[in-house]
Amino acid sequence: MNMTKALVVFATITGNNEDVADIITSTFEERNVDVEMTEITLADAADFADVDICVVCPYTYDEGALPDEGLDFYEDLQETDLSGKVYGVAGSGDTEYGDDFCVAVDKFAEAFETAGATRGADLVKINLSPEGDDVIQLEKMVDQLIAQVK
Repeated sequence: MNMTKALVVFATITGNNEDVADIITSTFEERNVDVEMTEITLADAADFADVDICVVCPYTYDEGALPDEGLDFYEDLQETDLSGKVYGVAGSGDTEYGDDFCVAVDKFAEAFETAGATRGADLVKINLSPEGDDVIQLEKMVDQLIAQVK
């Protein structure tokens, strides 16, 4: 049986989303999934074509804006054929932004849908840095994603 492969791409300013990506990546490792984690400027949307599970951990900038350094990736993602791929999106934000809290998570989910990927887990939105319940939610997301592939 082939090993399930996952790619986790993150964008971060404060380090919170790198922490989110770290938790997701280490959970995949604990579940014996072949996983790679990369920063969004070093990633290419086409890289998702080589894996079973695609995960993005974006931050939401200012009033619901996507990370500047992730705009090309976001646009390319919508033009990539990811039929048959399972995706998950988890991001850290700040509830101070109200309606704009973690909007990038929703936008990346829409981009995956446009690319034909299948949502494999609930979207996870975390206030600031991931701790306690957030970690449990992220682990649950990973389990849901793996279950979708099997």
